[in-house]
Amino acid sequence: MTERLAPKDIAHAAALLRAGKLVAFGTETVYGLGADACNAQAVASIYAAKGRPSFNPLICHFADADSAFRYVTPNELAAKLAAKFWPGPLTLVLPRAQNCPVSQLAGAGLPTLAVRVPAHDTALALLREFRGPVAAPSANRSGRISPTSAQHVLTELDGRIAAVLDSGPCAVGLESTVLDLSGPVPVLLRPGGVSLEALEALIGPIQQAASESLAPASPGMLVSHYAPALPVRLNATGVAPDEALLAFGPPLPGAAHIFQLSEAQNLQQAAANLFEGLHVLDAQGTKLELTRIAVMPVPSHGLGLAINDRLTRAAAPRV
Repeated sequence: MTERLAPKDIAHAAALLRAGKLVAFGTETVYGLGADACNAQAVASIYAAKGRPSFNPLICHFADADSAFRYVTPNELAAKLAAKFWPGPLTLVLPRAQNCPVSQLAGAGLPTLAVRVPAHDTALALLREFRGPVAAPSANRSGRISPTSAQHVLTELDGRIAAVLDSGPCAVGLESTVLDLSGPVPVLLRPGGVSLEALEALIGPIQQAASESLAPASPGMLVSHYAPALPVRLNATGVAPDEALLAFGPPLPGAAHIFQLSEAQNLQQAAANLFEGLHVLDAQGTKLELTRIAVMPVPSHGLGLAINDRLTRAAAPRV
């Protein structure tokens, strides 16, 4: 059973997050499904609870702009937007700071991070008590209607998450606007609670992501999506001496370098390790002058569907 917590239970909710549990909480936009963003296993459990079919970047929530900007590299536009619209329904996509501790899974393996400060007293109290980034997509099953009340969350996720912090109805009821500031020009990735007109009134023209090619930081829709430098070979049943191996279960013999997703073939553990594994093998494989990364088969059920979605994109022909 999922606990239904009241605002007076903030300390308990924060303790659950610190323990790697999932806690849904209300914001001014919709209810988010929160996890410790620096805990890869906790982040993987978000995808499991939602039944999410692909590892899209998650928004990291912070108590204030100073906290958010410790995890990314802000620029002048980000500072200006944060001063005007934070707390509020605006998410900024910025380059990850050096040595950023947020799990690679939370950022879908990208060099950027989506950050925001919600305009909701209970959410801010939780974030201050937790004292760290909370990754939180909408607290519903993947593809279902976004929740704007605690009861909506319980209807969708009762028994699948530790708790929902009843924060009352959501005032905006529409997801945050997502603005990518990681490139040479601002790009609107998702319209939402802050209008395009309001943003352009402050910072000038904004490009709209009308096609996949204009949305590099949006959820993983590109066929070849942030692939490693080394080619990726899927469903390997053997491995050559000049290949690195991404293992799932007992590793195949003969690989020059191995990263283990899950010796026990646990899909949640494999999901938590996926992006770190690709980064490590790419770096080590390049250093050792290997030819490719071989990937052992991963079953396509549960989180395996999302894992294989990401691996298929990593292995797609380069454009």
